[in-house]
Amino acid sequence: MPNENPPAESPADTESQDLVISRLLHAPRALLWQAWTDPKMLKEWWCPKPWATEVLAFDLRPGGAFHTLMKGPDGGVSDNPGSFLEIVPQERIVFTSALLAGWRPGTPWLNFSAVISMADEGSDEAQGTRYIAKVMHPDKATKDRHEALGFFGGWNICIDQLEAFALQLR
Repeated sequence: MPNENPPAESPADTESQDLVISRLLHAPRALLWQAWTDPKMLKEWWCPKPWATEVLAFDLRPGGAFHTLMKGPDGGVSDNPGSFLEIVPQERIVFTSALLAGWRPGTPWLNFSAVISMADEGSDEAQGTRYIAKVMHPDKATKDRHEALGFFGGWNICIDQLEAFALQLR
């Protein structure tokens, strides 16, 4: 019987499709996790200010809805429905724009899946959290489009806002 599982992709096959940010944050992982997993807190840092986030759905479980609406001061709007794929408490959140709640296919304006990882790093005196955002795209063209839309600037601003917000939770 032939193997029905597709071959695993090698890193060389997908590297051109991924955007990655890896940063050492000064906030404790528990506080970053809290800011990420409480929808009331998520809206405080999720998009670059002065834009504002409305959390329309937040069902933190595999297959659960993750839907945000971002509103700009000039009237611009970015509607972002999707779903969570994996939740590993205090370690990893995986979400996608390709699927809606209950694994229903979506029609995203920008197709991607994101893996957010958090891990303790450093010594007791200088403890921090390694925060990695890996955003995977179906092809290089979609990745290039996401990058041209300001991925690194926008996501880094949001990570700065997340860190500052989490530090206020102390």
